[in-house]
Amino acid sequence: MELLNEIWQTARRNKLRTTLTGFAVAWGIFMLIVLLGAGNGLINANLKQSSRFLSSSMVVFGGWTSKPYQGLKEGRNIRLQERDLKITATEFDRNVDEVGAQYNTSAVISHGQQYINPGISGVYPNHIKIDKVEMRHGRFINDLDIRESRKVLVVSDKQAEELKCRIGQFVKVGNLAFKVVGIYKEQQNGRADVFSSYTAIKRIYGAGTDDAGRIEFTFHGLPTEEANEAFEQDYRRRLNIHHQAHPDDEDAVWLWNRFTQNLQMETGIGIIRTALWVVGLFTLLSGIVGVSNIMLITVRERTHEFGIRKAIGARPWSILRLIIIESVIITTVFGYIGMVLGIMANEYMDATLGHDVIDTGLFRATMFLDPTVGLDVCIEATLVMIVAGTIAGLIPALKASRIRPIEALRAE
Repeated sequence: MELLNEIWQTARRNKLRTTLTGFAVAWGIFMLIVLLGAGNGLINANLKQSSRFLSSSMVVFGGWTSKPYQGLKEGRNIRLQERDLKITATEFDRNVDEVGAQYNTSAVISHGQQYINPGISGVYPNHIKIDKVEMRHGRFINDLDIRESRKVLVVSDKQAEELKCRIGQFVKVGNLAFKVVGIYKEQQNGRADVFSSYTAIKRIYGAGTDDAGRIEFTFHGLPTEEANEAFEQDYRRRLNIHHQAHPDDEDAVWLWNRFTQNLQMETGIGIIRTALWVVGLFTLLSGIVGVSNIMLITVRERTHEFGIRKAIGARPWSILRLIIIESVIITTVFGYIGMVLGIMANEYMDATLGHDVIDTGLFRATMFLDPTVGLDVCIEATLVMIVAGTIAGLIPALKASRIRPIEALRAE
């Protein structure tokens, strides 16, 4: 108790020095936690966005030719056709599992006096797996809906609330009656479409055309990025030939491969995590250097005092213990303060930026999600600073404990 009181009196007499030491410790831990929290916020938002889709799936879009071929100029618009669906299902069945398509349009949907004007997607049953649609009530589009071109609808929970409709009720899509068979959970990071059977929407809004919209399918047996690239190259070449486009034209048919996208995202996230830790550790290191410098100054300023202590019988261990305990206490107290402030800053980011949603018109996305750091990381960072502060105090303490009293008394 007497030792703690002595340390307290020393800190009171040297307020500036103690404050500077504490600030170096607190700032290092605070910046580490905030940097890691901000990085985690960006990473978590991207992971949530990518987790909305089945990783082993692809979506195929028609594009614009960028190369002339067989007398045809570049710049032609390629529209996917029903034949492309058959090519996908039959010629690539070694890797392709379920093939579907998506035909998009828009129309006014009304129920009594209530109406909305959403995008309408005619889809196959596999869409619920590919886009991970979470049903709340009822069912999704099934095979019988496709075969019989049933006029059925699956709406989001918010759309059902706006229309004031329930499962089994009929609503008007334009001038046609559609039956509501399902209600799904509307995702925050996505565009809320109304789903119907592909064949019904295609027959109503795409009659007389061979436009298939976009193709989507699940696949297996492509475990690496190289295997996916080889598959994409063969698949694109086959569709290009069907549309009389150059086999090597990568702009004629576009492929959205969720598997390779996830691989690239994982690589990017790994780089970001490494960069954050490097920057954070250098920030922590700057705090350690600050503590070391201030402890060196502390010992130098108190050399005369240590000489007096040794002259009246103080042992080297008592001087060594005094400096080490003072270093540990200052580092622990201010390290805890820095940790608490860092956690509070992360909670503030979560309460503000963590709820901001960007609406692009095509989709809505949260750019910042759960910017927090695990308590274990916070404690470990604080312990590292405490240990580093102790070592920083130990080196000058050893020097001070070994100095001869006469030399210490002569020191200015």
